[in-house]
Amino acid sequence: MDPRTGRIMNPSLAEYHVPVHADIPPIDVHYLDEPDPTMPLGLRGLGEIGVTGVAGAIANAVHHATGKRVHELPITLDKLL
Repeated sequence: MDPRTGRIMNPSLAEYHVPVHADIPPIDVHYLDEPDPTMPLGLRGLGEIGVTGVAGAIANAVHHATGKRVHELPITLDKLL
């Protein structure tokens, strides 16, 4: 992102920087002793929380690339035509 304009600086995906393991800061994991009463085993999961924005980001990328806004998943070629 260009800090002056807030726009994406890469003109294509070929030049887009994809974060790798070395780019991710250390993650601190905390265990909670409070069970989740809505789950059968009382387990709490957090894996889904980190990926909730992925589908929206991909849909926005498709919109920017094609000009067509898709509101249903999965995004398939027939929805773009």
